[in-house]
Amino acid sequence: MKPYLLFALFIALIAYSSCNQAPSQKTTSEETNKKYKHLDSIRARLTPIEKDWEEIIKDGKLKVLTTYSGTSYFLYKGRTMGFEFELLKKFADDMKLEIDLHIIKDIDSMFIYLNRGDGDLVAHTIAQTRKRNNLVSFTKPLFSSHQVLVQKMPEKWYALHWKVIEDSLLHDPIELIGKKVSVRANSSYHDRLLNLSDEMGGKIIIDEVPGEMTTEEIIELVAEGKLKYTVADNNIASLLASYYPILNTEIKISTTQNMAWATRKNSPVLLSKINEWLIQYKKETDYYVTYNKYYKNKKDFRKRVNSDFYSLKNNQISKYDDLVKKEAEQLNWDWRLLMSQVYQESRFDPHAVSWAGASGLMQIMPLTAKELGVKNRNDPKQSLNGGVRYLKYLMGQFEDVPDTLQRIKLALASYNCGYGHVADAQRLALKKHLDPYKWDENVEEMILALRYPKNYNDESVKHGYTSGLEPYTYVRQIFERYEHYKVFIRE
Repeated sequence: MKPYLLFALFIALIAYSSCNQAPSQKTTSEETNKKYKHLDSIRARLTPIEKDWEEIIKDGKLKVLTTYSGTSYFLYKGRTMGFEFELLKKFADDMKLEIDLHIIKDIDSMFIYLNRGDGDLVAHTIAQTRKRNNLVSFTKPLFSSHQVLVQKMPEKWYALHWKVIEDSLLHDPIELIGKKVSVRANSSYHDRLLNLSDEMGGKIIIDEVPGEMTTEEIIELVAEGKLKYTVADNNIASLLASYYPILNTEIKISTTQNMAWATRKNSPVLLSKINEWLIQYKKETDYYVTYNKYYKNKKDFRKRVNSDFYSLKNNQISKYDDLVKKEAEQLNWDWRLLMSQVYQESRFDPHAVSWAGASGLMQIMPLTAKELGVKNRNDPKQSLNGGVRYLKYLMGQFEDVPDTLQRIKLALASYNCGYGHVADAQRLALKKHLDPYKWDENVEEMILALRYPKNYNDESVKHGYTSGLEPYTYVRQIFERYEHYKVFIRE
């Protein structure tokens, strides 16, 4: 190793070892935070965790780092959405993996979290740069874009003469000399502004905003006049400009850049698997349909942003939130879990009707409605109240199950396919030396087994055949959605 590299490594290791020492009383909390953030960065570069595809497959889970944004990952009318999220789901399904999603609030620290093992993949479209290539490995590009300056036109610009509007705007990157532009410190936008200053021979004043702020949030502050200028990728900037027509995004300040996901440099097999999948998937129409849905469909974007049930705007799932909260108290459940079941049943449509004749928010069958005293299944209040009373009855059928979570899952499965079939699966589990009080990997496996003659004809089975895949999937999807609701919606 060259002497100057040895010296640099020595200094870095000294800094690393000092991270366990308490700061002096004179050190401010701000200085301490900066110091430890810097040391975390050194640690992330020197000692990335060792983990690759073989261990991921063994765990059955892919740990993914992403962030909230109006294109990557969000909740809209109870549905989990986002370009990154949809691609991740498709990849995980094809690889037969579960997604273990971790939300990173400080976007600038994603690579630190990646290298220390908080995640195996950064699934947030990041511009690939030479500087970043030293820290992580980038996947094949998901798409390409270029950076633009985002600035605000005058108030009531639509009523002004075009000359007045033109005179109020910058028209060339060189006009940024001496101007203050607000971007995150470790973003590619920050790097580009530094390079642009060198190229033009004049200083651009860079206002570093917190790493927790998304590009969309920064753009919104420009639209509101709270910040003067910012920089963003063109696809995001043009999308936001469709909602804030007062924004101008016409000044291009970079060449075209590849936008990709990232893995640790010591995870070559994971990188190869993702790349192979991406190359194949990008040949399919579905990929471009998904891209256009989030980056090209400006009408739907405006509709989402204007909705009260958009998680980046309000802490609401549906217009039935208050009603569900009240009914969930009868069960002593987290209301977000009950809300996930309501979505699973009817997508919050009180007039939904199934092929079997179930209707309403809780999809109650006619005979069940009669037994519960539900006179109008399409009335949201009656449907929720009846459905919850039925769930409470089912919970009582499993009162001997010691674990509350397993009792809930058994009750949900019974709500879907009937208590008799779940009881059959319990008896079959006992016969096959599985735990009849545990849904996960025990009774759920026997529900699946009840699709086959050798099992539904067994002497312990009283209710015969059932399409076990439906309750199996039903419970899993409700709990998967519930995990997303917990991330987005405060209790």
